[in-house]
Parts: sequence; structure tokens; C-alpha cells
Amino acid sequence: MSESRTIADFYFDPLCPWAWMTSRWMLEVERVRPVDVRWKVMSLAVLNEHRLDEVPAEYREMMETQAWGPVRVVIAAQQLHGDEVVGKLYTALGTRIHNNGEGPTREAIVGALADAGLPADLVDFAVKDTYDAELRASHKEGIDKVGQDVGTPVISVPGPTGEEVAFFGPVVTPAPRGEAAARLWDGTLLVASTPGFYEIKRTRTAAPSFE
Repeated sequence: MSESRTIADFYFDPLCPWAWMTSRWMLEVERVRPVDVRWKVMSLAVLNEHRLDEVPAEYREMMETQAWGPVRVVIAAQQLHGDEVVGKLYTALGTRIHNNGEGPTREAIVGALADAGLPADLVDFAVKDTYDAELRASHKEGIDKVGQDVGTPVISVPGPTGEEVAFFGPVVTPAPRGEAAARLWDGTLLVASTPGFYEIKRTRTAAPSFE
């Protein structure tokens, strides 16, 4: 009899390098545990739009000038080409934006669309609000599971007794592989499914490693 598999909803913003690291770990989790990732979007621009006066100027500029484009293109691709293209496009975008250091430029988005086998004209949605309602709904779905005091990624899975378990993170670099990835998954679920548990945290001492 085949092993039953768990669906893990992974809410991401392509702009975030830490979410990108976690997503690469989740691909490894798929390999070493009976888990299938369902990729969904959330938006740092939406999350921060009402508190831009509270963030550093550099981050505020990024939210206003760079954060909308990539996630709008992903949500447009999902709406026009189906859920199955989301993970592939995220991988293509993340590889170009983060690993290759291209940043969230129009050229990087066009290249990622080609890498994912999607039409180049989807890039035009980067500056359109055509699917902002759908983007906001997906963002709300994810953030409502964990609250407003976190960022991306958000992961949601069925708990040990069937209840939903959702959490921000884990924030980790480099992305664990093999048995290390499995241990982190098992431990994260154990901690996150504990009633009344809210947070483990320590100061980051390294930047994301995309190796």
C-alpha cells in the first residue's frame, strides 16, 4: 500500500531571499518525507503597505518600486495558466533574482518566464493591478493563519490530529539537504503543533547562502 502524503501549503513572495532559502529546503523535504508542496503567493508589498512610515527608507523604497512586479506576474500566471505553473515559475524567478544576482528586474522576469515555458507578455502584469484582488485574497489566506507580525514564507500543514498547523519560516541558511532537511522538518512540525507555542528565534549572523 502506498504511503499517504501530506500537502504543505507554502506562501511566498519571490522577492524575499529568506523565503527562497526555505523553499529550496522544502523541495528537499519533498524528497525525504511524504510531503507535497502546494505553492501559493503572499505579498510583502501588501503586508507593509500600511506601515511604510515605520520601516527604513531603503526597505520602503524596495516595497514601493520592486515588490509588486514579481508577485503580480506570478499571480497572473496562476490565474491564466493554472496552479501547476506557480512552483516552476517561482523556481525560475528565484534562481535569477537571488542565485544569479539579477534582482527583480523586467529582464529577469522575462528570462524567468522563458525558463518556465510561459509567455513573455505575462511580464506586462508587473505594472498592472488586473489580478490584485486575487493576490490580496491569497495573501490574506496565508497571513490569516499566522497573524500580521510575520513575513514570508508561511507554511501550513495538517497537524498530528488533523488540525491545521501554520507557522512563519523556518529561516535557515544554507538550505539543509538529506537527513538534515528531514530532521528540521520533523522538529519544526513537533514544535509548531505544540498548543500554546509561538516563537523560537536568535539573531541572524549570516546572509542567505545560495550555494
